[in-house]
Amino acid sequence: MDDQPVLDPLSALRAPGDPATDVYLTGTVFLDIIFTGLDRAPVRGTESWARGMGSSPGGIANMATALARLGLRTTLAAAFGDDMYGDYCWDSLSGGEGIDLTLSRRVPGWHSPVTVSMAYEDERTMVSHGHQAPPPEDAVPACPPPARAAVAALGHRGRAEGEHDWIAEAAASGTRIFADVGWDETGRWDPADLAGLRHCAAFLPNAAEALHYTRASTAREAARKLADLVPLVVVTLGAEGACAVDSATGETAEVPALDVETLDPTGAGDVFTAGFVTGSLAGWPLTDRLAFASLCAALSVQEFGGSLSAPGWIEIANWWAQAKAYAGEAPAGREAVIRFGFLEDLLPTATRPWPLRRAVPTIGFRSG
Repeated sequence: MDDQPVLDPLSALRAPGDPATDVYLTGTVFLDIIFTGLDRAPVRGTESWARGMGSSPGGIANMATALARLGLRTTLAAAFGDDMYGDYCWDSLSGGEGIDLTLSRRVPGWHSPVTVSMAYEDERTMVSHGHQAPPPEDAVPACPPPARAAVAALGHRGRAEGEHDWIAEAAASGTRIFADVGWDETGRWDPADLAGLRHCAAFLPNAAEALHYTRASTAREAARKLADLVPLVVVTLGAEGACAVDSATGETAEVPALDVETLDPTGAGDVFTAGFVTGSLAGWPLTDRLAFASLCAALSVQEFGGSLSAPGWIEIANWWAQAKAYAGEAPAGREAVIRFGFLEDLLPTATRPWPLRRAVPTIGFRSG
């Protein structure tokens, strides 16, 4: 990968003494194996063949890669197994994407967590396996280094295991915390699991998560309820797009989803969050941030996997060029050009080659 990003969205804001890290992340890295082209959900007692397959780093690597491809200086603190899967994920993130893994560690004798994702009917079902990494000799830092922003995963698991303890300290040091949350397989959906929101600048759940935690009847009602807990709430609505409530300013916003052909939705939420964080750090208006995040997610679902499907600025620039070229052919095209007009002065004009790596069926071939 080229050492220089195609575009630095924060270039106008950088000043001497700024943190070396734009976004700090911590979490679990998985080796993702993705099957696509399934006509229907697997049926018990039968064998299903997928027409497509890809492998890529997954878990927190989805968001780390998406942020790095948008030009943000990204630091990841995570445990990596010392098996071939761990080698592949480490090399892919560090060497391939330029993600800072200084705070990450290799764990001898620990195998990498694995997720198998099966995509069908514009959705996906995942099966994961892994064990918690053993306590390290040099622990991943309880508080991240100075950073413009950090993304924190809330929910019952982290609360029970003390993984949220760093959030308050990071926020007190000036880091803007963007929170998301995972599926609660216990079915409790205890609002107390969201206590960390009092330290956060924004919360980005999907519609199902927002509805479960608030017991609201609609996603938009859920967003308004959650806005009592955190300054900014963004709820992703799947095929309907996304909506946001800014309780600090009273502003609300909503954007529709782009109509694209979905190959694999794995990691689309992580890519959405990366796009929204990028726009937030760059100081864009709320509607522009929502639209940009939705565009990033829409481009990602047209490729395999969650991390290596994330778009870079050249992909975004190519989409914008096509959107303008075909704007006159349908009302939706004209609406897209109006909605994404803010991209015109932002995107690179020189489309020099920057071939992004994509998920492949295997993590490597033996040479010779």
